[in-house]
Amino acid sequence: MERTYINEVQKEIGSTVKVQGFIENLRNSKYMAFIVLKDITGKLQITVEKEDHPELVDTIDKLTPDSVITVTGKVMENDYVKMGGIEMIPEAIAIESIADALPIVRKEIAATKKKKAVERSSIDQRIDYRWIDLRTDENQLMFKAQSCFVNAMRQFLLERSFIETHTPKLIAAASESGSEVFKVDYFDRNAYLAQSPQFYKQMAMAAGFERIFETGPVFRAEKSYTNKHSTEFSGFDLEFSYITSYKDVMKMEEELLTAGLKAVKEQYGEQIKELFGLEVVVPTTPFPVVKLADLYKGLEEEFGYTVDESEKGDLTTEAERLSYDWVKKHYGHEFLFITDYSAEKRAFYHMRDENGVPQGYDLIWRGVEITTGAQREHRYDVLKKQAEEKGLADDVKFYLEFFQYGCPPHGGFGLGIDRLTMLLCGQSIKDAEFLFRGPNRLTP
Repeated sequence: MERTYINEVQKEIGSTVKVQGFIENLRNSKYMAFIVLKDITGKLQITVEKEDHPELVDTIDKLTPDSVITVTGKVMENDYVKMGGIEMIPEAIAIESIADALPIVRKEIAATKKKKAVERSSIDQRIDYRWIDLRTDENQLMFKAQSCFVNAMRQFLLERSFIETHTPKLIAAASESGSEVFKVDYFDRNAYLAQSPQFYKQMAMAAGFERIFETGPVFRAEKSYTNKHSTEFSGFDLEFSYITSYKDVMKMEEELLTAGLKAVKEQYGEQIKELFGLEVVVPTTPFPVVKLADLYKGLEEEFGYTVDESEKGDLTTEAERLSYDWVKKHYGHEFLFITDYSAEKRAFYHMRDENGVPQGYDLIWRGVEITTGAQREHRYDVLKKQAEEKGLADDVKFYLEFFQYGCPPHGGFGLGIDRLTMLLCGQSIKDAEFLFRGPNRLTP
């Protein structure tokens, strides 16, 4: 008999089916046993009257929470059952795996008249046993929503003639600045783990691919201990040619994110609201845009927030956070494009206008930066000069060659998939990554 997923069981009332999953809850009394079985699609109550099924008693007595079982039985309607008014009366229970007592508490357990409350284990303790922690409804929903989000963005781009690429993560030179990279031994020389696919995305433009995107790992050797930084994360990057301005890149990004959030809201919006208490908001376009200097002026006028002149060429962490209050107040929006950063604070490959202003932006969502995007400098002589200004010409010699033999105007951006998930569900980066990597975390 083929397995039936639990979310399909309601179609099989009166029939005998086979279900498989983890035991989420188990009540085993003298005369009755109630098992809540969970698979990735849902939950089902298994009801056993021991007098009617004495052959199952020994098996049931061996069961523990989180054990894995296969159950064959008849699906019945029962209005008293909270899980959809459906239960299964088993004919056979096969034990696939017995679980030991769990080493972590995944959720806080409220106090009762007989028992004290039990605190939830810390996030670091839970990551030690991440595979157990991931069995919760919240965690599984988070990654279902992430999968939906990324798939919707991928489909959006494929429908617009983008090609999906897969670029190397072992590279000969640091991706951008020469710092914050992981050095690895590569036979008789050094190699580095890629900070981003940036250089190879642009190589694809020089190759005439015109429109490309990629999902893949990104490595940052940053000793950052915050709720939004990690040393390895999953990136969603794209680049496209024949643009007239970085505003074309902004338009592409706002439409991409809107498509992704629309798909998530349709499929998982109600569940996210129920389990995380957050509304999935499908944004209106165009997104609000503000120059960095104007944002600082607004933050000072409305929130009394000031920074030293030396810091005004870039966005401070506090300004980033306050920008959410500012954009909600002025535009009723969750997203904000910020433009006109200092050239000193931007990568050398960002195009600059006649006044030396980088032709790019940051995108802030719910007070957290999720993107740096830009029109790239595609003219070899200008690009070489900008690399020399930052002392990088020798380090990026191979990259500069991409532009010596013809290259169209182009631009692009990158998104952190884990950070998007974090903001979508209101979690920390440690919760939002499938397996977190940080300065002190290399296992499991």
